[in-house]
Amino acid sequence: MRISLLRLVCLVGTVSLAGCGPGSNPFAEKKNPEKKVINVVDETNLNDIMLTVADPNEAVSFFQNSLQKAPDRVDFQRGLASSLVRSKRATEALPVYKKLLTNEAATSQDRIDYADALIRSNDWKTAELELNKVPPTVETFKRYRLEALIADSKKQWKKADSFYETATGLTTQPASVLNNWGYSKLTRGSYKEAEALFLEAISYDPKLFTAKNNLILSRGSQENYAFPLIQVTQIERAQLLYTLGLTAVKQGKKSIGRGLIEDAIETHPRHFEAAVRSLEALG
Repeated sequence: MRISLLRLVCLVGTVSLAGCGPGSNPFAEKKNPEKKVINVVDETNLNDIMLTVADPNEAVSFFQNSLQKAPDRVDFQRGLASSLVRSKRATEALPVYKKLLTNEAATSQDRIDYADALIRSNDWKTAELELNKVPPTVETFKRYRLEALIADSKKQWKKADSFYETATGLTTQPASVLNNWGYSKLTRGSYKEAEALFLEAISYDPKLFTAKNNLILSRGSQENYAFPLIQVTQIERAQLLYTLGLTAVKQGKKSIGRGLIEDAIETHPRHFEAAVRSLEALG
């Protein structure tokens, strides 16, 4: 759940005042024994909060304002770059990451995150060059997931499969990478293997709709038009039936496709305009 910056600041302020004892003046000046200004951001771990539960766009504003006051702070640069990626502004994050990586405090994870932003910006070649700079001893889920995507983009299937398998073993939440791996198999025409990977992805995350939709595509590609035994909402079921119907029509199974599209229209709790138009187009 995302938390607005205003609510977050109010919450932090409330917690701070709650620590004052009865009769004390919370606004009275207190002396710091070391005569240093206490960094409230560090005290409250506000950086971490902004990077996780806060709204991404508010997090961007927070880190931009923080950098105006302390432009050399690596944690603020890292926070801004990460927040830009979270807010789907990966291209804007690239110069921030480039500057960050010139700092001796930058880490291998920063370079991996930079490679991720490059891929999101469709700069696959530079992403590969950056990942090659990461020491081989750095074995993380994100590193191998990105390596798999790059190998996939170059149609280096054996390398891709190896990286996907390694990445899957490095996380307790492999649904997204299993979905990526399944889609890779789907594009190669390995429909049965793709189906198995999509089912495995759904078993880890029953709400992952992209894996459900890809599962339908993999089954439809095998001319299997039976609805799979997976957990779906009523709207999801309607959308998936529609996808399955379109797949059947594209394969020349017009009557089967028509029936599935009709089922989708009947299943949807509201008016399913796209399905209605497709049914009318079938004549």
